[in-house]
Amino acid sequence: MSTPLRITTLNLSSSGLTGTIAAAIQNLTQLETMDLSNNNLTGGLPDFLGNMKSLSVINLSGNNLSGSIPQALQREGLKLLVEGNPKLCFSDSCIKPHKKKPVVPIVASVVSAAVVIAILVLFLIFKNKKSTVLQGQPRKSRMKLKFANKNSKRFTYSEIIQMTNNFQRVLGKGGFGMVYHGTVNDSDQVAVKVLSKSSAQGYKEFKAEVDLLVRVHHTNLVILVGYCYESDHLALVYEFLPNADLKQHLSGKRGRSVINWSVRLHIALDTALGLEYLHIGCTPPMVHRDVKTANILLDENFKAKLADFGLSRSFQSRGESQESTVIAGTIGYLDPEYYRTGRLAEKSDVYSYGVVLLEMITNQPVISKECNIAEWVGSTLNQSDITEIMDPNLGGVYETNSAWRALELAMSCADPISSKRPTMSQVIIELKECIACENSRMNE
Repeated sequence: MSTPLRITTLNLSSSGLTGTIAAAIQNLTQLETMDLSNNNLTGGLPDFLGNMKSLSVINLSGNNLSGSIPQALQREGLKLLVEGNPKLCFSDSCIKPHKKKPVVPIVASVVSAAVVIAILVLFLIFKNKKSTVLQGQPRKSRMKLKFANKNSKRFTYSEIIQMTNNFQRVLGKGGFGMVYHGTVNDSDQVAVKVLSKSSAQGYKEFKAEVDLLVRVHHTNLVILVGYCYESDHLALVYEFLPNADLKQHLSGKRGRSVINWSVRLHIALDTALGLEYLHIGCTPPMVHRDVKTANILLDENFKAKLADFGLSRSFQSRGESQESTVIAGTIGYLDPEYYRTGRLAEKSDVYSYGVVLLEMITNQPVISKECNIAEWVGSTLNQSDITEIMDPNLGGVYETNSAWRALELAMSCADPISSKRPTMSQVIIELKECIACENSRMNE
């Protein structure tokens, strides 16, 4: 790009960050809003944050930060959110922890400050100066939600407390807030997503998700059972999918079983069907904008359903692209053409889907400090054959032609040039062929 983007908002909430707050952040001189909430950051609050005069909102809640808060961060006009950091205090007379060897700043231990900025930019959500955040919105502007779905029930906050047994069992957390297990009608299991008061993007994503889910219905999209909108309490109630998300079953984390090749192909097909519906089956068409393995949920039979529609966008007509002032998505899955131009279209979802498919095939990280997953696959195949890139957890149990076709499909979806990517309808046709090849092996 000829002119660098003016970065005003940095959103790295719930990104799995560890270590101290990277000093390279101070190079983002026009930063106005920074959200590092719900990570595992440690150490103290660096003095340089107080010297960043453009900053008006700093959200550090839900970390493990410690020590006293610098006076410069207690200035008038700066909104500092630090709840959920029990070792932080506002007094300069705090008992300071014993000195330890400094923890190496995030990422900066392995790359230069310039590269840190490049990596951070991939995470960013760009906003113009006039954009607002949740905490700055007057209450009246937050009371304009309209719910049209008669099949979705409106729950009171006391009912939310009751169905979650006072928020006893945590299923996970994200930038929106915590997700809890619950029951309704004494037997039906649900997942309850509760908006965190510290979430700067939460209200906007809550409204976007409700607006979408009240008007779309597909077997491969998660079902909205109901919602709570009571004073400052916002919650979404979904059907509960007992096999959690695809990411856990690829990694085997939390005791999840590693799924075989046939199941992976069917999950890929389910996901493609859900995306095809968003792109061409609903009116107006939708782009999900955050397709990733963590947003593909699995029921008791490993049927896949797309979830997390907080970043989704509508289009007036099929095939239209749209200029976006907010670049949103997840690093590694984000369409490079969309990131570069700001133009969002269905092919952006296709790129993310291609990365998901590569992840299902290889079980490799979607991005590392050296390269992304598509680059890794291409480089590895130049030196060896497909057995070297297939997930070792599969134990070599797959039909080779099926694997090759799935790999070629994934690479075409993840092509950096959007015009070279297939549509989701074309993806579905090819996936069915992959499944047919695998079924022939299983029936031998």
